[in-house]
Amino acid sequence: MPSNPIIVQKYGGVCLETPARIRAAASSVADLHGRGHRVVAIVSAMGKTTDELVRMAYQVSPHPNRRELDMLLTTGERISMSLMSMALSDLGVPAISFTGSQAGVMTDGSHSSARILDVRPIRVREELDRGRIVVFGGLSGREPADQGNHDAWPRWQRYHRGRHGCGAQGGVLRDHQGGRRSLLG
Repeated sequence: MPSNPIIVQKYGGVCLETPARIRAAASSVADLHGRGHRVVAIVSAMGKTTDELVRMAYQVSPHPNRRELDMLLTTGERISMSLMSMALSDLGVPAISFTGSQAGVMTDGSHSSARILDVRPIRVREELDRGRIVVFGGLSGREPADQGNHDAWPRWQRYHRGRHGCGAQGGVLRDHQGGRRSLLG
């Protein structure tokens, strides 16, 4: 399996709004894995979770600290990551969840508007090579100097409709000569 391309799919909150929808998304991911693909699933928070967390933050503080707001918002993705991994396991597919920082996403220090500086997917590749699906949240990365979480929403190049009425962004991750990576739609 290590020579097979890596399929990256992003599942938004609508696709993960309920446990039934999470199981349906997991089924789609498991199908790709069953066809021999190495799969990375990037998940958002369930349904309106992010909106609810932002609303609560502003009820507690009219000017929430940006770092703490980022920390709060990543909890929604962590719930989705864990539930997706559990659903995949129930389908008999080995899976592991990582935060963005655990997956090697390196960002600048701009809380709530960070940019991805680098991706060092060492742990991701190790788990993919072991035959596991890797699941991680779309909102966090790590600043190399302080190891904090930052909003670092990856921009994928292609959008297509999933078979469960959910939008899934996806493509094939390719390595190029010189270490450059790209996502091919």
